Parts: sequence; C-alpha cells; structure tokens
Amino acid sequence: MILFGVITLFSCEDNFQDIQRMSISDNAPTGIGVNTNTKYLDSGRVTVNLMTPKSYDYTALEFPYREFPKGIEVWYWNDDGKKSVVTSDYAMEFSKSRLVDLRNNVKVVTGDGATVFAEQMYWDQKNKWVFTDKPYKIKFKDGSFNDGEGFNSSEDFKTFMSRKNQGVQLIDKSKETNGI
Repeated sequence: MILFGVITLFSCEDNFQDIQRMSISDNAPTGIGVNTNTKYLDSGRVTVNLMTPKSYDYTALEFPYREFPKGIEVWYWNDDGKKSVVTSDYAMEFSKSRLVDLRNNVKVVTGDGATVFAEQMYWDQKNKWVFTDKPYKIKFKDGSFNDGEGFNSSEDFKTFMSRKNQGVQLIDKSKETNGI
C-alpha cells in the first residue's frame, strides 16, 4: 500500500495548465466580466479604454480568444492625443493572431473626423490594418462620402482602398492643381 502511494505521488506531473484545462468543461469560459471598463496604459498615459456590458474569457483554450456578446465601445488615443471611437454590437478578439472581429452595427469615428459604418469589420492589430468584405459607408469630415462593398485600410483610414464603390468626392478648386 505504501509502495502504491509513493508511485502515485511521484507519477503525478506538476503542470498547472494541464490541470486547469482538465477542470474546465470544453465550452466554459475561464472568466466572465460584467460591466467592465478596462484601460490600457503606455508610459503612464491611457491609450485605450475598452468598455463592455459582458465579456467571456476563453484564453485557456488552445486557440485563445475573448468574446463580447453584448458589444463593445473602445476609445483610442493616438500619439497626437486625437481620440477615435469604435462601437459594435458583438466582438471577438483572438489572442494569438491579434485579430479583432467586429460585427453588427459597427461604427468607427476617427480622430480626423471620418466615420465608417459596416455590418462586419476586422482589425489586424499586429499590422495596424482594418478590412471587410461586407457593404460599408464612409463619411469624411469635408462632406465627401463613399458607399461600397469591401475595403482595406490603415487603421487611421489615411490609406483606404475600396474594392467596389460609389460616392461623392469634394475637391477644393481654390488650390493649385499644377496644370492638371
């Protein structure tokens, strides 16, 4: 009996993550947040503020992610202090790929005054790029607008490439056109 106990004791592997995974049912989150307000700091300055009524943390899974089933509101401040706001009725953030999937009533208001509306939009945090294959509308500060299907853009919308669109572009005729 003592020999069996010693063998059992030494055969146990001390791996906390494996024990954690075994104790969690396959579809259960490791954490649930309610009415959270999370602030991310860089050198003591708030750069991102994420607010959500509910979040689920699945980061203990092999393909970790966080789910925001009741939507998010995120405020971003760039290095110049300009604030951009992102809202959606549903969102998922995939930790390993650093991809955010925003769905349903997605709205982005940039610090430069552009507003983008879409039913789904992806944000590649690693490459600082946003894109969609779904219909979208973008309104610029000067009154120009663009409606289309699918775009790729830098996260600040300064580099914007639409796949198929129509819209109105306002041109200031008072500026020199260099013979064009």
